Amino acid sequence: MAITTYTELKSTIADFLNRDDLTAIIPTFISLAEAQMEREVRHYKMQKRSEGQIDTRYSQLPADFLEPVRFHLDDGRSSRLELLSLDDMLQYSMETNDAQGKPRYYAVSGEAIEVYPTPDTTYSGELLYYAELEQLSDSNASNWLLEMSPDAYLYGSLTQSAPYLKDDARMQVWSVLYSGAVAGTNLQSNKAKSGGSGLRLKIRSY
Repeated sequence: MAITTYTELKSTIADFLNRDDLTAIIPTFISLAEAQMEREVRHYKMQKRSEGQIDTRYSQLPADFLEPVRFHLDDGRSSRLELLSLDDMLQYSMETNDAQGKPRYYAVSGEAIEVYPTPDTTYSGELLYYAELEQLSDSNASNWLLEMSPDAYLYGSLTQSAPYLKDDARMQVWSVLYSGAVAGTNLQSNKAKSGGSGLRLKIRSY
């Protein structure tokens, strides 16, 4: 059976579990699987761009932010900022006496992005980041991950039922299949970003 919608996913999970007493909890299993996949899946289809004006040291991160990919500033010439840990950012700030100028570094600080040096004027910024999944629900029947990797959704959700299936031999199988599905999804993204098979074009001169 194809799994293309939230309803089909729930039905397939119920068939695998074969436990009528767990049917009502299946949406929770799916939500928990989504939280796990947000930590483990890194695919280019998760990437989003956020643009804004940077004129203070701290700027609010997008609500669906998971992890930065890169951050650029543009004042007529684009420059890529270097990502630092908060400890390194603090140390560098102390060593340079809270300098002002064109930012060269950034860090993730809570729900904000911190840049340093503190901007001396207004810069245009563009953040490329990994975003949260659009979670499945009765009103959101599908998303890119379900379309691409329904097996990750299925086996990820099944593994979340572990507390209710004590000593069930199927759990180890589901866990292995889930890990393989996530690894395959990430590998597909890496191949797409790097050109896949390494095809080389031969240019013929006449």
